[in-house]
Amino acid sequence: MIAFENVSKSWGSNHVLKSLNFDVQPGEKVSIIGPSGSGKTTILRILMTLESPSEGLVSVDGDVLWNVAPGEKPKETRQLRQTRRKIGMVFQQFNLFPHMTALENVVEAPIHVLGMEKAEARERAADLLNLVGLSKHMNHTPPQLSGGQQQRVAIARALAMRPKVMLFDEPTSALDPELIGEVLNVIRNLAQSTDMTMLMVTHEMRFAEEISDRVVMFDHGRAVESGAPEQIFKNPLEERTRTFLRAVLQR
Repeated sequence: MIAFENVSKSWGSNHVLKSLNFDVQPGEKVSIIGPSGSGKTTILRILMTLESPSEGLVSVDGDVLWNVAPGEKPKETRQLRQTRRKIGMVFQQFNLFPHMTALENVVEAPIHVLGMEKAEARERAADLLNLVGLSKHMNHTPPQLSGGQQQRVAIARALAMRPKVMLFDEPTSALDPELIGEVLNVIRNLAQSTDMTMLMVTHEMRFAEEISDRVVMFDHGRAVESGAPEQIFKNPLEERTRTFLRAVLQR
């Protein structure tokens, strides 16, 4: 479903990704772990076309998203825009329209991007807000919602675009500790009840161990180790993985 082939990303002398080869199978739930600055979020931003690779091939669901030759300037094509529609993303920050209700935030993109009829979009938005436990808050604006509720609206908004791939970029990092569980429960239910491909960058190690089919450890722009959660968390093969997990699990 997702394939990175010899993908590099640099800002000047800062090499964020280094000839990365990485793939995610259809329906697979993959968590990316690793220290800050290891390139984890850059992978998601390239998939969302918020960043372009310096070189390499990126494909989603068999369609080319990026194909950048060495020394070539990346181009935004019609195919890129079409392929991008297959991807939904939940960011660290909620990025909701503060003057719109939860329902209005969820219907905005399906109507204006997908061309969905307003009645259908509203019905789907109501179903999705019910799915994330916000059926009683549809007419509340973001300032009237807690951080956890706002992030759940953001998840519903991403799902409204009917993506084949869902990306999560540390979706609980901006939340107070007591609100983290409600967002993780929504993601857990999605992982367990759908065949959607999911790629999540997270520092919630126990949660990654619970919901993932595979965990990938990144460091300095490379995939250091990849394997089943039990293997990565109980018996990692690489010393870099072991030292990282010792540090984060002792906090």
